Amino acid sequence: MSDEEILEQEIETGEERTEQAGATVDAAPESEDTIESLKEKLAESEKKALDNWDQLIRTKAEMDNLRRRTQRDLENAHKFAIEKFVNELLPVMDSMELGLDAAAHESSTIESLKEGTELTLNMLKNALDKFNIVAIHPHGEKFNPELHQAMSIQENAELEDNTVMAVMQKGYLLNDRLVRPAMVMVSKAPANNSDKS
Repeated sequence: MSDEEILEQEIETGEERTEQAGATVDAAPESEDTIESLKEKLAESEKKALDNWDQLIRTKAEMDNLRRRTQRDLENAHKFAIEKFVNELLPVMDSMELGLDAAAHESSTIESLKEGTELTLNMLKNALDKFNIVAIHPHGEKFNPELHQAMSIQENAELEDNTVMAVMQKGYLLNDRLVRPAMVMVSKAPANNSDKS
């Protein structure tokens, strides 16, 4: 076969293929039903998209409101965290003021002032107990550096080494957390003073 014959044959084959493709396209005309169903599906999809968008906007607004409300509650918690404690201390303050007023009168005695002071101190202790504030008074206990602060060390033959001999100032725990260590005097064994020969 010559080049011209081959070329003619390829052109005929290409034309046949083009005719077949056109016949296939002509054989599958688009129906009105298919177009309508696609339009319905498009409308449903658009509706779902709008519903989802609306839900997203509402959820975002709710989250913003929740964030603002939480922030406000947190600020109030910080501002008014000790309100209950203050309400417990106010009667103690009132009692102290009444005691001072009573001391100003000539008719008050040392006994009545002592009694009023003891009552006020009991009110204060009760207020501290309500808020789980516990005093640390370690007299006679072993020195504990986590709870005690040694102000001085003194030799003492009668006590074991590192025993609290005296409490200069009580310490306090708040819910088992150290607020202030007890300031104490601690014993140590006396140094041996044997004579060297």
